[in-house]
Order: sequence, then C-alpha cells, then structure tokens
Amino acid sequence: MPGLSGRVLVVDDNKVIRQLIRVNLELEGFEVVTAADGAECLDIVHDVCPDVVTLDVVMPRLDGLRTAERLRADPRTRELPIAIVSACTQLEVDSGEALGVDAFLAKPFEPVELIRTVRQLLAEVHGSGPGGGPVDGSVDADPDSQPAARPTG
Repeated sequence: MPGLSGRVLVVDDNKVIRQLIRVNLELEGFEVVTAADGAECLDIVHDVCPDVVTLDVVMPRLDGLRTAERLRADPRTRELPIAIVSACTQLEVDSGEALGVDAFLAKPFEPVELIRTVRQLLAEVHGSGPGGGPVDGSVDADPDSQPAARPTG
C-alpha cells in the first residue's frame, strides 16, 4: 500500500482544515484538489476526476451527506470512494453508511489515520479491477467466482 498515490478531492468549508488535509496528503505523494463545500465539489468533480473524495458533513449550501448522495446517484461517480472526515454523530454515520460512504474519520484526526484511510480506499479501487482481489486477502463473496475444484483423496 505505501506505493499507492492518486488524486484526492478534499471538501471542507474550513480553510484551515482543508489546508491541513492537503499538506498531509501532499507530503505522502498525493495530488490534492480542494473545494469549499458540496456544491463546489459537484461543480468540479468531473473535471478533476479524483480517485478519492473526502467530505466534511456540516457545510453551507450542500452538506457532506447530500453531496455523497448525489455522487452515488451519478453513474459517473457512483463507484468513487468517499471518506467522511468530520465530527459525526452516530445518526450521521448511519446515514452515510446507508448512502454508501466508504470510510469515516472523526475530527480531530491523526494525520497517520487520514493517510491510512485514503491509501486503503485507493488500494480497494486498484485491487477490485479485472483480475484483482480484495486487498485484505479475504475471499470475494461474488457467486460467479468459484474456486477450482480440487481432487480429494
């Protein structure tokens, strides 16, 4: 996982938090694009083509959960990994999971946890293509991928 890098769209209305996330990700080799709220995220996501999106929950104009919902509703961004980076309530976490949010990171966060979360999401994307398997070594639950029969005896 340490060799994975990619483009991350960081969405947070707090400029200081955006910069903190940006610097930490850039130090690890990620390319970072930022947006100040969900509406700006939706305006630029197709031009930016990020590999991962991080979203704050509480933002003006369009909050993180509604942004995640719109990203999941759009066929072009349906599979885009989304991490919520916010001081979430359990209700917000439950709502995010129901919308298909991939990861949650509570504020205040440790930079190492941020990097680990983004790398894990990238690894899952890169490991789920044709011929790829789960990153954690677990067995894929896809009914079409049956293991070859082994002779017994």
